[in-house]
Amino acid sequence: MTTTTAEQASETWCPAHRVPESRHRTYSLASHAHRTQRPSALQLRPEWHVPLFSLRRWADELEDYPIPGETTVYDETEQIDLDTIPLNGGLLAKVLVLSVDPYLRGRMRSPEKKSYNLPFTLGEPIVGYGIAVVLRSETEEVKPGQYVQGPIVPFQEYAVFPSLTSLVIVDKHPQLPLSVYIGAAGMPGQTAYAGWKEHSEVKPGEVVFVSTGAGPVGSFVIQLAKAAGAKVIASAGSEEKVAFIKSLGADFAFNYKTTDTKEVLAKEGPIDIYWDNVGGEILDAAIDAAAVNARFIVRVLVRLSVARLRGITPARPPSRRVLSLSLSCPIFMSSSKQNLAQVVAKTLHIHGILVFRLFHKYAKDFYAEVPAKLVSGEIKYTEEITKGLDKAGHVILAVQKGENKAKAVVLVAEE
Repeated sequence: MTTTTAEQASETWCPAHRVPESRHRTYSLASHAHRTQRPSALQLRPEWHVPLFSLRRWADELEDYPIPGETTVYDETEQIDLDTIPLNGGLLAKVLVLSVDPYLRGRMRSPEKKSYNLPFTLGEPIVGYGIAVVLRSETEEVKPGQYVQGPIVPFQEYAVFPSLTSLVIVDKHPQLPLSVYIGAAGMPGQTAYAGWKEHSEVKPGEVVFVSTGAGPVGSFVIQLAKAAGAKVIASAGSEEKVAFIKSLGADFAFNYKTTDTKEVLAKEGPIDIYWDNVGGEILDAAIDAAAVNARFIVRVLVRLSVARLRGITPARPPSRRVLSLSLSCPIFMSSSKQNLAQVVAKTLHIHGILVFRLFHKYAKDFYAEVPAKLVSGEIKYTEEITKGLDKAGHVILAVQKGENKAKAVVLVAEE
């Protein structure tokens, strides 16, 4: 794994090239009913939907993944006329880069299963964080040639947006590639920055534990904690990722698959702050090792072991292959009653965070501080860029399996 700074990143964006009529390639959730009508969208097959989303079925299929060509479908048949497609006061944009994040799995669910975000629609393109360049605009808010970014960018080559709602214009630093604005300068970096500023209350010398420390959020948190003078313990799932964590300055980095988390925290703790990216048995271990009045910052629970559901307590944390029932699981669904009692006994402070509810408080400071530090190398980041929308399904699968070694980005097109 290589650490990337702005000086090392080379931009590949070239002048825009438009053709009056273009094949419109999209990714969607697969569905028998929609495959002929709109086979280009990333879709969920019916078996991912209503009839099988009972707790029993989820418990049996926690190791299932969105499979390219089955769960997700790529297609090139749809047509779009870039010069004449109606905008109705909105804007037409060409999608350049897409962010592939773990939370996409949580949106591949039945509409009956409620969560903080909406499920994807069968037969329609999936949407996520991405950046697009404006080709045509009928709104004074944005002009052709400007970049827009947000969580509603579809996995397709071109998109018509009715307005700038849920989008922002990218004030791109000349020395940063656009891809960074869906990574360290985008949602992952914003999550780390806002969550840390809001809830850490860090003091020099305190002990911080970060799970999934090699990920785009965890690695950012490690650097924030070190800059604040804290001692940092961090975990990851491979030796390569552990080496990256060490390069960020972590005081103790370990592979949670080969090292007992409880033993590490018992030796290196007690911990004052825990940034939780995983839940499960690692959350249990952190509660055991927490100091009185420790702060827990919970980003998302992405693991819940099959053994736990069946009433068996595993000897070590589950692997990355184990997925969540949903992203809205109660925080202590995977914690024991004994640990629940420790929350009171230790007067722990538990904070769940969602970036879209928090970042507005810190946006001005973030943009004033972070891009410049990314350029200088003071904040390090990594990217894993895959070229081609047709590879998006494979990237989604790799992220769910934990096989990506850096922030996963799909390069859809150059300008």
